[in-house]
Amino acid sequence: MRIDFHVHMGVYSFHNPWVTEWMKESHPEGYEEYIRKYDDPGAFEELLAAEGLDYACVLAELSPAATGLCTNEQVRDFCRGRGRLIPFCDISPHLFTDLGGELRRKVEDEGFRGVKLYPSYQHYYPNEQRMYPLYQAAQDLAVPVLLHTGSSVFRGTRMKYCDPLHLDDVAVDFPDLNLVMAHAGRGFWYDRAFFLAKLHANVYMEISGLPPSKLMTYFPELDRLTEKVIFGSDWPGMPWIRRNMEAIGRLPLPAVGVERILGGNAARLLRL
Repeated sequence: MRIDFHVHMGVYSFHNPWVTEWMKESHPEGYEEYIRKYDDPGAFEELLAAEGLDYACVLAELSPAATGLCTNEQVRDFCRGRGRLIPFCDISPHLFTDLGGELRRKVEDEGFRGVKLYPSYQHYYPNEQRMYPLYQAAQDLAVPVLLHTGSSVFRGTRMKYCDPLHLDDVAVDFPDLNLVMAHAGRGFWYDRAFFLAKLHANVYMEISGLPPSKLMTYFPELDRLTEKVIFGSDWPGMPWIRRNMEAIGRLPLPAVGVERILGGNAARLLRL
């Protein structure tokens, strides 16, 4: 089984211009045509199949001050009835007051299978007490919480909110909640992300946005922690999904470890 834990919709309600320009750097020709083509969920499922994926988690994003706006409704409707697509909602503490109740509605009534949080774009600390009702609901519902950790090049980002160390409190206080560190502490905090994943049974590293050729440099003992590492691409910002999966397969890792990273660990968290 091959699972991409981190894809975005190509067409948002809006992208801030600095995000669009950055995306175009990854698509030297035809970026607008490319994302419009895959704004059709059937075409997107065909792309995933061609790239060798069985499933992909599609992430909502409510970050108008930093990146842009892809609503929960967009993601819900895009994924509805699509076997390969797993919807993740975004619940910002600046937009919702009853965070736990909102997550319960999203999961039980609308079919979301997880939640993605963007502390560095929405400017809050993940271990703030106001977030705890959301974590309690996620633990009760047995859905994973994916959180942006580490650096970002986008204007409006505030790095102090994306230190993985803030998740230590959450992991201790919610021992049955699966916490997934998107980008695995990219840039500043690879060592912290690795240590937290090693320390806490419920904390995982997700490696979207990291070049596979650098993984053993960032995480020299990666072969000892493959049961806590999850593949993600960050499509469409990184459009070469199969190429990255194949590169991970060539790393000096045991075959069972590669299988865990490319799908087994995610399948367990998503209960597939």
